Amino acid sequence: MWTGAILTGGDGTRLGGIDKGGLHVGVSSILERQLGLLGTLTSHVMIVTNNRARCRGLDVLVIEDVVPEAGALGGLYTALTATPTEQVIVLASDMPFVSAALIEQLVQLGTTADAAVPRDGTGRHPLCASYQRRVAPRLRARIDAGDLRVGAAVAQLQIAELGPDAIEALDPSGRLLMNVNTPADYTRANAAV
Repeated sequence: MWTGAILTGGDGTRLGGIDKGGLHVGVSSILERQLGLLGTLTSHVMIVTNNRARCRGLDVLVIEDVVPEAGALGGLYTALTATPTEQVIVLASDMPFVSAALIEQLVQLGTTADAAVPRDGTGRHPLCASYQRRVAPRLRARIDAGDLRVGAAVAQLQIAELGPDAIEALDPSGRLLMNVNTPADYTRANAAV
């Protein structure tokens, strides 16, 4: 059993301050796509946010950041402290094309390590990954020290990687781990639907 946690705290500054999860890719918002997917895979789904108003009207557990202004690392830490399960799949709210097959592989890999993280040609994707609840104190120590870099925090964990060959097998089109961070990304995401 595992929990799906969507992190919606980003400011979307490269998109003019738009809530990235609310952007429509095809007929649904990215957040709706992710909630629909996670809802078919687990009964434990939550949204972690620094702004509860973003989640008004959604029928899902909404958790506010435990440590304000701690960025994505703070969101990850909050998910791990709020989960009712030992394992959490974390998704950044700007990833419209995550698939059930990817999540299932991360769940499987994540049972044997602190974290299971996909890695493609651009590097690791720690905000689309599996984490064990037991790593929360290590993340909190980094937050308390003022080091909010997610990649650096994850590098200190025992990681099982889902490498480029496995990613390509799941996604020959190369869109599985796409993030919508800029207007060009948003245009590319809608063209891929």
